[in-house]
Amino acid sequence: MTRIHRLQFLGPLALFAATLCAEIAARALEYAPGSEWLWFVNLRMFGIFQRSYMALSDVVAIQGFQLFGIALPIFALACVGLVVKSRFPLALASHLSFACAALLVLFWQTPGPPTAQASLVGIAVPSGAGLYVLATILGSCLLSFAVSHLLYIRAARAEM
Repeated sequence: MTRIHRLQFLGPLALFAATLCAEIAARALEYAPGSEWLWFVNLRMFGIFQRSYMALSDVVAIQGFQLFGIALPIFALACVGLVVKSRFPLALASHLSFACAALLVLFWQTPGPPTAQASLVGIAVPSGAGLYVLATILGSCLLSFAVSHLLYIRAARAEM
């Protein structure tokens, strides 16, 4: 596999690493609830995962589901694609990681009251460290997603 094929791995890796760090921060806060630094990390840096956890808790009430039920299987699929040197598992993991990153952005939006008028409403995004985490996840997943499509187009042209 070439270097451009390995770029597909970047999205699932970033999603898995961020989700793992968010879970570790949440578990560490259970053991040291008085730590201001852990509160900052948990609420400001990984607040996007808390909001998505709140949205998912209505559907799935398993603790750690974001890591073990979503991010880990996507990361494992990407690892299988790298080890086997197969394009399909890597491309599928790339697409799924982008979908998860898009859902994180969607879950960040808080439901507001409906408006009766047409207006251009801004999108609420996290600020500071949370914005950097979200931008890193979304950017790397988008790059992985774009590379996956580029490789598909390249393969389709080669067959013609």
